[in-house]
Amino acid sequence: MDRHLCRFCARELDETFVDLGLSPLANSFVPPERADATEPTYPLHARVCRGCGLVQLPQFAPAANIFDQYLYYSSYSESWLRHAEHYAADMIARAKLGTASEVIEIASNDGYLLQYFQRAGIRALGIEPASGPAAAAIAKGIPTRTCYFGRDTAAALRAEGHRPELIVANNVLPHVPDINDFVAGLRILLPETGRATLELPHLLHLIEQIQFDTIYHEHLSYFSLATFETVFRAHGLRVFDVDELPTHGGSLRVHVCTEAALHISSPALEELRRREAVAGLDRPATYSDFQAKVAAKRETIRDFLVAARRAGKTVLAYGAPAKGNTLLNYCGITRELIAFTVDRNPHKQGLLLPGTHLPIRDPAALIAGRPDYVFILPWNLRDEIIAQLAEVRAWGGQFVVPAPDLTIIP
Repeated sequence: MDRHLCRFCARELDETFVDLGLSPLANSFVPPERADATEPTYPLHARVCRGCGLVQLPQFAPAANIFDQYLYYSSYSESWLRHAEHYAADMIARAKLGTASEVIEIASNDGYLLQYFQRAGIRALGIEPASGPAAAAIAKGIPTRTCYFGRDTAAALRAEGHRPELIVANNVLPHVPDINDFVAGLRILLPETGRATLELPHLLHLIEQIQFDTIYHEHLSYFSLATFETVFRAHGLRVFDVDELPTHGGSLRVHVCTEAALHISSPALEELRRREAVAGLDRPATYSDFQAKVAAKRETIRDFLVAARRAGKTVLAYGAPAKGNTLLNYCGITRELIAFTVDRNPHKQGLLLPGTHLPIRDPAALIAGRPDYVFILPWNLRDEIIAQLAEVRAWGGQFVVPAPDLTIIP
């Protein structure tokens, strides 16, 4: 076994969480003219650190190879925009933000969130390394720095006089190769009177609902609350509250302050600590049987698709998310089982999914194809997608959702 060290505490990683075999990078979409070229694949082998409990993947590609030309644009999801708008209103009230306040978002994407703070008259600044989404945000009038965040960026912002009352970092910490540099940067930038909130998928849900498709190379780390607190405590930061969210199959919004801040720990924080202990996230046995559960789920998905084909039924997919590429490649799904997928994001249309090479088309192609089943790859957005595709029911089509259990929705 190759020797890998924990990206937080540097302990040797010798305990497997799940091995999903070889897979291409989940967001390395393929132009049709390169369909015959060999794609690089990397081990999708997640391990758990016996020291700090961090579940993680080794880093195989530089961050620039993944994010500089990132094709994910947050604003194409209506439910995510509603989530962002609700968050902004909630935090304006909870943190008592006003026109003299400043909000900085790390990994601000296309300005999907900061636009709501701007509309309330609050100064906003985005930090976004992907040039495409950053340009989209700037076009909306949202000041955005196209760079990565860490100690150096934080020190530069502080030297410029930035003192944000609120720092937002949604679904970025799991993608960060150097966790210590990122969290140290938060400590540098966060004033004693400020707070940071970070949203990230919760490891407890990944385990309990066998969400193996949320594991992909760009998603390097998988956090429990306990491990999150360990990491932030090491950098002089303290968790004082937590919200449990339905997003991404079950996420946490963790509220963080400096150690000296006056925030009192909430009852919700204490309760979640207790639930993680009851669930056994501190016990090796909780991680050791995950591989077998994942393998069983793969067989359930394949059995459904093979049975549908034998019965003469057609299956088309909806969406081109990173999680979908993990699921399709690990389950060995070919174009014989699913001919193509569709996605609302025009930046992905016309490309091929990595590994499986399913074509990505406009959603109109799905309606024209009149499939018997629509296989929803971004299952965390199932309600939004089913509502968008209401006409599927006109010809008796049904929806298939692979998580938490394979479910057929008539």
